[in-house]
Amino acid sequence: MYPAFIFCTRGSLSGTTMVHHSGSIQSFKQQKGMHNSISEILKEKTLKSSRRSLPCLAQSQTHPQNLNHFLSVPLSPKPKTYPHSVSASCTQITPPSTDTSQDVYMEEKEVGESETKTDETFLVQQKPVSRAKLEARTDSIKGNNLENPSGLMFRDGKKRIDYILVYKKSSPQVEKRCTFERNLRAEGLMLEKEPSLTNGDIMFVKIHAPWDTLCKYAEQMNIRMPFRKKCYFTDWKKKTMGSRFHLRFRQLKSWLPRNPMKLDKEALPDLEETDCYTAPFSRTRMHHFTINNRQTFFSNSTRSRIVHHVLQRTKYEDGKSKMGINRLLGNSTYEAAFPPHEGSYKSRHPIKTHGAQNHRHLLYERWARWGIWYKYQPLDLIRRYFGEKIGLYFAWLGWYTGMLIPAALVGLFVFLYGLFTMDSSQVSKEICEANTTIMCPMCEGNCSSWALSDSCVYAKVTHLFDNGGTVFFAIFMAIWATVFLEFWKRRRAELTYDWDLIDWEEEEEELRPQFEAKYSRKERVNPISGKPEPFQPFTDKLSRLMVSVSGIFFMISLVLTAVFAVVVFRLIAMEKFASFQWEFVKKNWQFATSGTGVCINFMIIMSLNVVYEKVAYLLTNLEHPRTESEWENSFALKMFLFQFVNLNSSTFYIAFFLGRFAGRPGDYNKLFNRWRMEECHPSGCLIDLCLQMGVIMVLKQIWNNFMELGYPLLQNWWSRRKMKRAGEQNKSKEELPQWDRDWNLQPMNAHGLVDEYLEMVLQFGFTTIFVAAFPLAPLLALLNNIIEIRLDAYKFVTQWRRPMPARATDIGWYMAWYPEGIGVVAVITNAFVIAITSDYIPRFVYAFKYGPCVDKGYRHEKCLRGYLNNSLSVFDMGELKNGSYHPRYCRYRDYRAPPWSPEPYDFTLQFWHVLAARLAFIIVFEHLVFGIKTFIAHMIPDMPKDLCDRMRREKYLMQEMIYEAELEHLQKERKKNGKRYHHEWP
Repeated sequence: MYPAFIFCTRGSLSGTTMVHHSGSIQSFKQQKGMHNSISEILKEKTLKSSRRSLPCLAQSQTHPQNLNHFLSVPLSPKPKTYPHSVSASCTQITPPSTDTSQDVYMEEKEVGESETKTDETFLVQQKPVSRAKLEARTDSIKGNNLENPSGLMFRDGKKRIDYILVYKKSSPQVEKRCTFERNLRAEGLMLEKEPSLTNGDIMFVKIHAPWDTLCKYAEQMNIRMPFRKKCYFTDWKKKTMGSRFHLRFRQLKSWLPRNPMKLDKEALPDLEETDCYTAPFSRTRMHHFTINNRQTFFSNSTRSRIVHHVLQRTKYEDGKSKMGINRLLGNSTYEAAFPPHEGSYKSRHPIKTHGAQNHRHLLYERWARWGIWYKYQPLDLIRRYFGEKIGLYFAWLGWYTGMLIPAALVGLFVFLYGLFTMDSSQVSKEICEANTTIMCPMCEGNCSSWALSDSCVYAKVTHLFDNGGTVFFAIFMAIWATVFLEFWKRRRAELTYDWDLIDWEEEEEELRPQFEAKYSRKERVNPISGKPEPFQPFTDKLSRLMVSVSGIFFMISLVLTAVFAVVVFRLIAMEKFASFQWEFVKKNWQFATSGTGVCINFMIIMSLNVVYEKVAYLLTNLEHPRTESEWENSFALKMFLFQFVNLNSSTFYIAFFLGRFAGRPGDYNKLFNRWRMEECHPSGCLIDLCLQMGVIMVLKQIWNNFMELGYPLLQNWWSRRKMKRAGEQNKSKEELPQWDRDWNLQPMNAHGLVDEYLEMVLQFGFTTIFVAAFPLAPLLALLNNIIEIRLDAYKFVTQWRRPMPARATDIGWYMAWYPEGIGVVAVITNAFVIAITSDYIPRFVYAFKYGPCVDKGYRHEKCLRGYLNNSLSVFDMGELKNGSYHPRYCRYRDYRAPPWSPEPYDFTLQFWHVLAARLAFIIVFEHLVFGIKTFIAHMIPDMPKDLCDRMRREKYLMQEMIYEAELEHLQKERKKNGKRYHHEWP
């Protein structure tokens, strides 16, 4: 019978894939030993297409284009041999001595390992390739200067390296290492050892997972694999309804210019997966799955994840808990364990003409380079190379950055509005023209009175951030924060669906070695696994938690002490700058005081951050968390509290306490009866808050970006220098293998993605909490995040070892709740900033109650005429002289009665009107904004309706497809055995 050809579309990829299916799987036999493998397959005629669906036989190719050609051709290149290569295994021998109970372990050359047999009948058969075409394809691969894959293979050039273990030959933990490696071989993994070319004490253990082992653990881990073509229920609607409309819309869209932010399909060859249904892998139902190439059926990240799963559950000593690579890394049996990168990230040939050498090279060219900062991120490729957990981080970072664009534009418009109306502002005009208005001295002793017009520039700069658009922008940012969080939930739902994470559940985590070592004497049965495990008593847990909480409060009190020290410095600096001999500094004492205070505060913040990280690490270890996730959550909570208080405490002081307790001339409040409390400028305290936020935000982002990229660059430069020295000593001029190059890279941060997430959460808080005082904060955050995305991409691709590709359904509970809490705090804080820190409410009360437009029906800038004189009180400077009276008056910012009134210096009725208006504004603003936020949150569902319908539809179709596949398979078996069969379930 001639082979049947079936055409299967591949999602968004152009073209069709022609594949040939020549047989079906009929029976399985169990091999003897530890593992189950396929031993016999009987060939049959081609299966007829199902009544409800057709199988998707086009396998998802995850390699770049030229790599696909290489893997599809049965080439046998001559393997590359590295000098001093050793393939060793640990063998237990007994020395000829009287004490036969003691075992001695040594390393000897390993006997050649048996290769796994390739069962070609499982594969989708390809069309025969002629010898001429084969030679032409081989020449084209050589012409592309494709990177030699032997750096990622065993010495035979066939077995792929899935994981790397590194240990020192001088390590005394030989017994544990030998037992561990022997058990790894018993689990079905293949090991090969190779010495380092740059360090004589370093030995690499290359690990390869054969096909049978991959299938076994893929079934245990419930890894989802493709098995049928997706059939969307909306396809028939597109064909029957609105076809003309869609045709015209596509024509109109084709006339529009192409979106420059999208990556071309040619730039990412074979990026999109085949649009197939996936199901948990099963060896007994292997005939359901689409297998056309065993080398690419399990992707590199999946293979590494399976090997990591085995490494975590392999024993190295006899005992219940003596297992896992993490414990061996902790006791220095191994120095490192990591999956290898897929080769170099650079090439001598351009990617446009010669294609990508590997996925790492493709990521560098299409994601990590600074020249494509405006392009969308290839999230599918990131997820495929680094795993879902890192893919979700970059998806969240990209979504947050994209959502900052409208916030940055609105904030920029508010700032420009203040810039264009700066000269026409009535308050700024009156301050600049107040040449005869004499202000009271800012300090005692050598300080003298000063003219209000000297602070003209200060008043104009204040209007840039304290204008009519402040209230609107605060409301907008509160709504923006809610919309951002709600739409991110929808985006996360789409990603979890596209990445097959809907039904995925995290495995039961293993215990931390520190927890087991501490509580190994007490055990209880785990309610999940049903096995005995170490147990931490409640009293011990409570006592350790109390000590940890005490440490947290102590560190917070240390932050408040540092803020108090900065306040004292500002009081001293205010007097010194106000009485400075240099006239320029004397006139701009406000800027000098605020600027120096902010710089000192920034140095304290960055210094304390280093201390906080070490304290949080110690306190978290003191609690002895049970698992790694519990440790990570506890550490993240402490770091968030420490850094949030450290970053915002001084900002809260300036926003709500600066100038509130200064007193009045003649009766000033003094700190320690020595330094007079700081006052606000006649134009308000908002400019001090704005300066504080701007300087800290800019300097902190510059410092963080420098440390994130500069430190790994310096370390890797030093490692490359040592490698060059070793290369000169070693006469071999061959290129270093991939495992040696990866070993000289920096490992990923010990805290994983916690630091990256916390940095963005703190920035989110700094952007939203005091945004009423600094409308340029979203713009600065946007510019920083554009750099942050490419900087993190550059680190992951070029400077760090490849992390273990981990799966996750979300970005962590702390990332789900911290932004929600920050959004609530932001509404309350902005309400108080507008009501108390800003002069919006006093100007509003004056315009409607005391201004020249009280009896008129319109409100504009002219209604604020006389506001400055109305907001300044009068003080008789003659009262400051002892014994003699000099009638001279000065002005100060407050609502107090003049000295000639019956009750001098008491609060006027206008003061109480302003206070009532401020309280009323806070209540109205909070209730209004919270009501809008709640309404929006309920109006936006967490999951799109079409996605819910698609998931339900696909669940139904998947059950139907499994039924059809089983029916056809059993009918074939009946026909083979000569029994009657019917078109129904037997």
